[in-house]
Amino acid sequence: MLAIRTRRRKAVVLATAAVLAGLTAPSLTASPATATTTTTNTANTANTATTNTDYDDTYYKDAIGKTGASLKSSLHTIISDQTKLSYSAVWDALKATDEDPDNSGNVILLYSGVSRSKSLNGGDTGDWNREHVWAKSHGDFGTSTGPGTDIHHLRPSDVRVNSVRGNKDFDNGGSAVSGGGGSLTDSDSFEPRDAVKGDVARMIFYMAVRYEGGDGFADLEVNGQVDNGSNPYIGKLSVLKAWNDEDPPDAFEEHRNQVVYDDYQHNRNPFIDHPEWVESIW
Repeated sequence: MLAIRTRRRKAVVLATAAVLAGLTAPSLTASPATATTTTTNTANTANTATTNTDYDDTYYKDAIGKTGASLKSSLHTIISDQTKLSYSAVWDALKATDEDPDNSGNVILLYSGVSRSKSLNGGDTGDWNREHVWAKSHGDFGTSTGPGTDIHHLRPSDVRVNSVRGNKDFDNGGSAVSGGGGSLTDSDSFEPRDAVKGDVARMIFYMAVRYEGGDGFADLEVNGQVDNGSNPYIGKLSVLKAWNDEDPPDAFEEHRNQVVYDDYQHNRNPFIDHPEWVESIW
């Protein structure tokens, strides 16, 4: 009898524990809000990850799967189909492509990162002007319609900082550029601020693919040195490749690429869409 009573007491205790566990179980379960947030974040990440490949089945279809010289040749053919601007038209184009997302009346200056009024475009101290990231003397194309007006490498820059950069090649090191946002320079090279190092590299690689010498302009190439002078070369290749890796495309750069494509030149910088293609070619 004692054994039977003991078993009955245990059964009651277990049943009571089960009821209590059922009452408290919801507090141990992830709330629907948390689950929903996780799903939303995953969806947003997926959308971001596919943004740069949206054109693979259309715009880049003839380049997909290729590497090396074959990839470079295919990309050259693709991006050479473009609308060309006059040098005077570049002013208004840059006011759209480089608009400050937080102030529609301003543009963001490339090297300094300063937000400055769109109306302050010109050649005086305190103005911003049209910086040729691939220095126009490197290939002697000046401001001719073509490489001299290609807004994939023309960016707003403070007049004085632009003068300091001059036609120098790109490399690491040097002394701080006053008002340069962290940019450095020495006698034969210029190092832009960290936030746009990748931007600069991808503009240079775009130019080296777009202008191959077949349309009356010099064959622009990236090489492994600095102090290239007036030759149609810009370095330093190893540094530019590192910058492409260290500073991947951000929202501003991707938006700019889209505006150039949609509203102005109707061609894209493939290295913003596919930064990994730099390594595939060089």
